[in-house]
Amino acid sequence: MQKLFYGGHIVTMDDNKTQPEAVLVQNGRIVFVGDLAEAKLFCLGNVEKIHLEGHTLLPGFIDGHSHFSVVARYMSFCSLQNCESYDDILEALLSYKKKNKHRYIIGFGYDHNFLKEQWHPSKELLDKVSSTEPVCILHISGHMCVVNSVVLSMAGLSENISNPEGGRFGRLPDGTLSGYMEEFAAMKPILSILFQRGERELLARLKAAQQLYFKHGITTIQEGAAGYETMELLAKAARRGLLIADIEAYVMNEEFDRVAADFSKYYLKRHYGLRLKGAKIMLDGSPQGRSAWLSRPYEGEKEYCGYPSHTFEEVKSAAECAIRGNYQLLAHCNGDRAAQQFIGAYALAFKEMTVKEAINSVGLRPVMVHCQTVRDDQLDAMKAIGMLPSFFVSHTYYWGDVHLKNLGTARGARISPVKSAVNRGMIYNFHQDSPVLEPDMLHTIWCAVNRVSKQGVDIGPSQKINVYQALRGITINSAYAYHDEHKKGSITAGKNADFVILDKNPLEIEGEELKNIRVLETIKGGNSVYQI
Repeated sequence: MQKLFYGGHIVTMDDNKTQPEAVLVQNGRIVFVGDLAEAKLFCLGNVEKIHLEGHTLLPGFIDGHSHFSVVARYMSFCSLQNCESYDDILEALLSYKKKNKHRYIIGFGYDHNFLKEQWHPSKELLDKVSSTEPVCILHISGHMCVVNSVVLSMAGLSENISNPEGGRFGRLPDGTLSGYMEEFAAMKPILSILFQRGERELLARLKAAQQLYFKHGITTIQEGAAGYETMELLAKAARRGLLIADIEAYVMNEEFDRVAADFSKYYLKRHYGLRLKGAKIMLDGSPQGRSAWLSRPYEGEKEYCGYPSHTFEEVKSAAECAIRGNYQLLAHCNGDRAAQQFIGAYALAFKEMTVKEAINSVGLRPVMVHCQTVRDDQLDAMKAIGMLPSFFVSHTYYWGDVHLKNLGTARGARISPVKSAVNRGMIYNFHQDSPVLEPDMLHTIWCAVNRVSKQGVDIGPSQKINVYQALRGITINSAYAYHDEHKKGSITAGKNADFVILDKNPLEIEGEELKNIRVLETIKGGNSVYQI
């Protein structure tokens, strides 16, 4: 069955300045793009004609970085995103406890920056929710959490424990643990305890999470920090035909070899919607949580610059493994010192390769994820080694005011310096780091074009980009980051028929209106997977 799309705006994103009248699809592929009369010449037999009714057809959006399985898990948690005080958190958790019969009481999305108390709660608040059941609240960034006394006891944590390398435990004035934990190194003992869910429930939630991405026009989704158990879950979902979207999995670096060996059928090739694309390494924390690793101190601090998650040698070893193994490496870097660690380690690892290894690994396209405070000289160095920036540009709106406070005016206004990357001719993409933010690509486009904070402050006007440049960050550029520019990312004959239909053409409206555009329909492989 062929499908003919016509009667609206068609934005191909292939840099062709002419706007086609029609797109013809057959067997999930685009077979023709051009004039309507000519398209009809290619039509064979019974053709489904889809009139766009003046709406806009674009390539399906491509997620630059998120945590698909975590989105699925968190859908059952208590939402704390609208809480403005400790009392609000307590009320939300007690209400959740009353309505749900989960073994654990877990909340997600509190942000100390927007609480009346201006700091993280402690176990004393969560003990009021329950003194017998485990209670945990996760920070919106995912880099911090607070647990009650029950969880501390379950994990065997006491005041005698020391801060791990790359993490911190909070303490009360008497020296006992407050229940606050910062970064994965500190949170690890409790995450495996709290995140136990039945397989059937998780598989069902994967389907629901996939629909959330489809709702926002996304047809390619990233699993950005998988462990072995997550790959097992995704593989089961793939075998059962549950994965309609393309899922790009990146495994935490320390588990990569084991996962690649045991899930070899997914390694660098797509199998029932799932592909194991490479490894991920975390190099620092969160700028809004003041744990990102900076080259200069945070505002109000004489020396404190955040801290690293790994040594230089550990990062270099990860880069060496990726280069020799011919796979892609992603690195979480919020602070510019973490960015320098990744750039330096990767460049040195590449320099020390044999000629054969170097030739084989050209074009691996390592990705620096987040890039909040990356400098111009670092962008130059990244371009020289083929490293791609993936910007979390929505920070300009959600935490722009916090960055001005934590980093000062000059650094704060330069977060997510997309225009600097554009000026250098770099290929960049965008992400929402879901579940940190909902995977709303159109709001991200609005952020990149307008750069206005929640309080209405301009966050670095010199870093604004135009709408077309922003759309590249969620289409063809993201396809390039996955080595898939020949398969997706633009409406071009021969590529996958992955589309999104919008109620307005983003290239023909005022920048302020971008966030109000609605996704009317999402199409994967020529088939509708979401429709209003």
